[in-house]
Amino acid sequence: MGDVVITYETLYELSRREKSRPEIQKLDKEFFNDVIKYIKDKKDILESQKSKDNVFAPKEIERTGKQLENIYRILKELYEKRESKIINLTLINSRSKSNIDFSLLLPEEVKFYESIRNNLNVYREGILSNVLEGKLPSLKEPKVIKSDFQDKMLIRFINSVPKFVGSNGFAYGPFEEEDIANLPLDIARLLIEKGRAEEI
Repeated sequence: MGDVVITYETLYELSRREKSRPEIQKLDKEFFNDVIKYIKDKKDILESQKSKDNVFAPKEIERTGKQLENIYRILKELYEKRESKIINLTLINSRSKSNIDFSLLLPEEVKFYESIRNNLNVYREGILSNVLEGKLPSLKEPKVIKSDFQDKMLIRFINSVPKFVGSNGFAYGPFEEEDIANLPLDIARLLIEKGRAEEI
């Protein structure tokens, strides 16, 4: 997407694009920081308008207040649309083990995705797999999901890395610069030590 200056118009366009396209849209990695700064600036403007004592102040206050309400609405719509897409991606991945392009997700969304996927996998294994084997459903404790998630680290690649096999026998990559991945701690730390990635 490239660097985008957050304005009311750009937020509206991002939300419109997210709603009109089936695939999740890429956002700048600093999106949340930029949005928070934009909202703060708008609130500062509103406070400044409230402190003015002129005939135009009420209309200015009303206009800025309305714009803030619209900004909140647009952000809510954008979040909920991306939320639905991530949940759908997680369902597809849990069922087919297909690869997900993490570069399209913000770091917080990658964690959201991983959390949902781990839960889906636990219940799929505990219910469906057992029933297909003629056994009663048997579910693991939720803490298993939590510990599994905590044994990984979310990293951003600062250099490209070819496909490799980790110490656990699983294949990873290839990864390009700026790609984001949630990898086992030992692999993530090794990549960071070698200057190939950084922790998010």
